[in-house]
Amino acid sequence: MKRLPGWEARAVSAEEVVAHVGSGMRAFVHGAAATPTTLLDALARRTDLESVRLYHLHTSGPCTFAAPEHAGRFFSVSLFTGPALRKPIEEGRADFMPIFLSDIPDLFRTAAIALDVALVQLSPPDVHGHCTLGTSVDAAKAAADSARIVLAEINERMPRTHGRTIVPFDRITAFVHTDRPLVEHEPSVPNEVESRIGELVAGLIEDGSTLQMGIGAIPDAALTRLHGKRDLGIHSEMFSDNVVDLVRCGAVTNRLKAVHPGRTVTSFLSGSRRLYDFVDDNLTVELHPCDRTNDTALIRQNPKVVAINSALEIDLTGQVCADSMGHRIYSGIGGQMDFMRGAALSEGGKPIIALPSTAAGGKLSRIVPALKPGAGVVTTRGHVHWVVTEHGAVNLHGRTLRERAEALVAIAHPDFRAELRREVAAIRHFDLAGGAGGDSR
Repeated sequence: MKRLPGWEARAVSAEEVVAHVGSGMRAFVHGAAATPTTLLDALARRTDLESVRLYHLHTSGPCTFAAPEHAGRFFSVSLFTGPALRKPIEEGRADFMPIFLSDIPDLFRTAAIALDVALVQLSPPDVHGHCTLGTSVDAAKAAADSARIVLAEINERMPRTHGRTIVPFDRITAFVHTDRPLVEHEPSVPNEVESRIGELVAGLIEDGSTLQMGIGAIPDAALTRLHGKRDLGIHSEMFSDNVVDLVRCGAVTNRLKAVHPGRTVTSFLSGSRRLYDFVDDNLTVELHPCDRTNDTALIRQNPKVVAINSALEIDLTGQVCADSMGHRIYSGIGGQMDFMRGAALSEGGKPIIALPSTAAGGKLSRIVPALKPGAGVVTTRGHVHWVVTEHGAVNLHGRTLRERAEALVAIAHPDFRAELRREVAAIRHFDLAGGAGGDSR
């Protein structure tokens, strides 16, 4: 790629870049593999700041700004929570905003959250003076377009991506020039339970389906079983390494998609260097803001959309908790509902919630009579369709409370089925037949 001549001469130190941040400002922080750690570390070293609010999705790497000693100077607001922010949120040193991923860009565009600063990590500028947002466009595009000040880490190793990823070089107020590896996440190695769930999920996917999936062992297990499929498409809020293998073996062609045909479409990426090299200057991969990738009206236009999402627990009426363990925030709403509804409205679509039947080493059932107090309902019982555990796959759509309870008990772990039946009898005043079994309705 031809570069903009002399651009490196404008680089300054990270300390000089973050000197543009003032007390009381509202700042967006780029997330996932694109987290501008160099800038965040420099920001945390400043002792003269107070009441800086940092809005972000899931960040990668150390979150020094969230350490207890920075309380009062930086206040994190997670729009989707990662491991480093769970404890600060629980302790009240940070906060969480429940919101659909598709709704976040408008917060910045409409100034509902008026951003002063966007802290981003970019690819180097091309000869036309265009940097890209690299591995994460999601809400970062709206933030970079809306903020008064754009502060950047321009990283030699950030892939140049296509789609709606451009940030003009002359839009940048100040930047530091780095050459450091992105945070990597190697593909998960599924255990026996996750492998069985992946096998069942893969069995629901037909040739010509358009896939949305998250990161983790269960989606990875499903994707590794799709190499024999034909004309699959990808329209997802994110994807990781196993999609590369599906493209290279010819299973993913994107030929039958109605929206962005011929293109693998996502909002952000998380994986290994192999994934980042695959998307670098790859015209067949497009990254778009999450209000486009997660727009239900667009998702439903694609054929046979299969949305594969996870859950922490599900009650016997079909309410899905995916963002919290009781009152403790674990992740976020994200794009689960965007794609669950989009898949349900797609011709031949299948919205899937996939989860192991137990937690805590088999001591707790994830299928429960009632969600924990404080648990967030991310997918309502009116939206849920397919539920998959290692014990089977059931479709709850169009089923009564009694039928749902029967179906879910049948795919619960055998150690908990009798107890679940007793709870249903006490709550609903009817006895379950016992063993309706998973079906493929």
